[in-house]
Amino acid sequence: MAQSGTLPGATSKPQIPLAVFILIVAGFFATTLPQPAVLGNLPLRNLLLTELGVKETAMSGFFFAVGLPWYFKPFAGILTDAFPLFGSRRRTYIVLSCLLAALSWLAMGFVPHSYNTILLIGIVVNTFMVIASTVMGAYMVEAGQTYGATGRLAATRQFIQNVCTLINGPLGGFLASGAFAIATGSASILVALLIPFAWYYLRKEPEAQADTDKLAVASQQMRTIFTSKTLWGAAAFMFLLYVAPGFSTPLYFKQKNLLHFTDQMIGNLGTPAGACGILAAAAYGLLCKKLTLRPLLYIGVAGAAVGAIFFYFYSSYGAALAIESQNTFFFTLAELAVMDLALRATPKGCEGFGFSLLMSVRNLALFGTDILGSYLAEKQHWPFERLVALNAGSTAVVLLFIPLLPKALVTKSDSSTVPAEVVEVALDPMERQAEK
Repeated sequence: MAQSGTLPGATSKPQIPLAVFILIVAGFFATTLPQPAVLGNLPLRNLLLTELGVKETAMSGFFFAVGLPWYFKPFAGILTDAFPLFGSRRRTYIVLSCLLAALSWLAMGFVPHSYNTILLIGIVVNTFMVIASTVMGAYMVEAGQTYGATGRLAATRQFIQNVCTLINGPLGGFLASGAFAIATGSASILVALLIPFAWYYLRKEPEAQADTDKLAVASQQMRTIFTSKTLWGAAAFMFLLYVAPGFSTPLYFKQKNLLHFTDQMIGNLGTPAGACGILAAAAYGLLCKKLTLRPLLYIGVAGAAVGAIFFYFYSSYGAALAIESQNTFFFTLAELAVMDLALRATPKGCEGFGFSLLMSVRNLALFGTDILGSYLAEKQHWPFERLVALNAGSTAVVLLFIPLLPKALVTKSDSSTVPAEVVEVALDPMERQAEK
């Protein structure tokens, strides 16, 4: 580790260590792909539809309920920020949570197939995955703020998520066509892959000292969060973007019942869509160094609104391939701008709590609006095309709120320049001293 004062002042541009990228890539791959709503999505939907015979509202309700731990992610942030586990705020939490998530996935494959039983174990799986994801989010916030690279690391995260989409599509369709236990076993293996990476790359993590009053530390973090105008401004914007009535479950029923797509066909839609998402992540990685965040938000939100309109023409497999691909490209740009906003808005010293709070706002709005869309489709008999129009229109309205975001968050581009006092303590995030 370099000694303090060995680099020049505010113009210093330390390179992000390769180890940081490796851990972020492995971390978000293992905490994204094996989620019940990702790799488990098609196998679970197939089980619910063909074996348990559930309808749209019950199916969307299942995925909303199984995602409950993601809505309470800030509590995981408080836990990992303020309460070290065996002297660690990172390594131990990741290793134990991934191990327990893997075991829970295995258990799901061997229990009786009932709605409530599968739902309960799915909640347990997500509980442990939320902890691992929270730690990775905190690690990414630290690295992004330290190296002035919030946009680039957000793009890296989104790149991995779209790689997961590319893999998840055909793999999820394949697993949905076979025994359910094979799907749960595969998810178990994938989430366990993070354990050796965390064990190796976080081995030099400075030992976290036990706080004399951990409740006081947690209380201070909560005061910091709840008095942060920038964070709440970002949270309100994220909620408005994601609260547009969703149609993912009505789309699944249209694919199965009206268009007669097989699970493998549905899964294969993710391959070109994932590739387009990767292109969008690469494009954002370049744009974020040239443009400030405000125009990036305009581009992303406007593109997401226009991309949603094309679902109105979702009537064949060829159309589905084109529509889902372009929608993933434009929605990825919007997601990246919002993730960049979240990274910038998270107060220092509260990385786990602050970032997880923003992600909870996203998850709650995203899954909750699918229930609304399913209710309108099943109970109010809304045609699919009307849901599409409502979604696109609600997204477009968010453009009106971009000028209201705090200027401190949206008037700068991504940069490698960091202040000298930050450089001195942040040359290697895995070796730096924990902030008091």
